[in-house]
Amino acid sequence: MSIFVMSIFDLLAEQRIADAQRRGELDNLPGTGKPLVFDDDPLVDGETRSFNRILKNAGFTPTEVGLRRELAVLRAELAAGATGPQREEMRRRIAELLIQLMENPRR
Repeated sequence: MSIFVMSIFDLLAEQRIADAQRRGELDNLPGTGKPLVFDDDPLVDGETRSFNRILKNAGFTPTEVGLRRELAVLRAELAAGATGPQREEMRRRIAELLIQLMENPRR
């Protein structure tokens, strides 16, 4: 059993959020009702995630991130119903990406 202890800062933040909600200041914010988009891989440890974010903010993207992004796009397109030669080309590229990711494990 874990016990969550809130600091004074947590309590103040929660109070300010509740006050803003009561005043209606958080109504109709951009993105209301839309799913959240997380760019970070939840299975990546915090240190690597922070490092990747710093690189991204500086305009650099680790190769692995680009490969995973391309892989996700191809899988979505494949699931959307690509057919014929296009489907086979997507499957071939997905296999290539998976091999590249396996050959370059995280360090």
